[in-house]
Amino acid sequence: MTGPTRYPDEPVGGFPSPPRTVEDADGREIDLRAYDGSDDEREALRAMYEAFDPADRAQGIPPSRPGKLEEWLDRILTTECCNVFAWDGDDVVGHATLVPENGPESPYELAIFVVQSHQGAGIGTALMKSILGHGADEGISKVWLTVERWNRSAVGLYEKIGFETTDAESFELEMAIRLDAGQTESTG
Repeated sequence: MTGPTRYPDEPVGGFPSPPRTVEDADGREIDLRAYDGSDDEREALRAMYEAFDPADRAQGIPPSRPGKLEEWLDRILTTECCNVFAWDGDDVVGHATLVPENGPESPYELAIFVVQSHQGAGIGTALMKSILGHGADEGISKVWLTVERWNRSAVGLYEKIGFETTDAESFELEMAIRLDAGQTESTG
């Protein structure tokens, strides 16, 4: 799938960069950190996806079959992609990734996942802002995503953050944002 042909004119900035710690609505301290490339972090992410509720899979991701999951992790855990993990102690409970369409100069597709036990507590919002801050720090200016149109809570979150609908002709909405790479917040 390719991203939208049009992006909003006005860039959105001020997204916080990882690493940072937030307290979720349930009082848990969640650490948001960029993927460091280590095998330990990859294994923690794999464990999250192996336990991921099948009802929360969208558009075939994350893949449920072990071989397909490994291929997907190989694709997204590269230096071309940006990845931020949400940690609750030693467990990854959320993951956001920016994957380039056709190489590092192209627009990036965003995907975000939070395990069911941690949904509805604000982790998705914090993770979304952190991946956009990390992407802006890396010079990424165009980000897009698709979301099932019935997923009103996700659509509302994306709109609140600054995404605009660019295509609504199918059962999925295509949304895009233009990042202002010079306007990120640095938080610790």
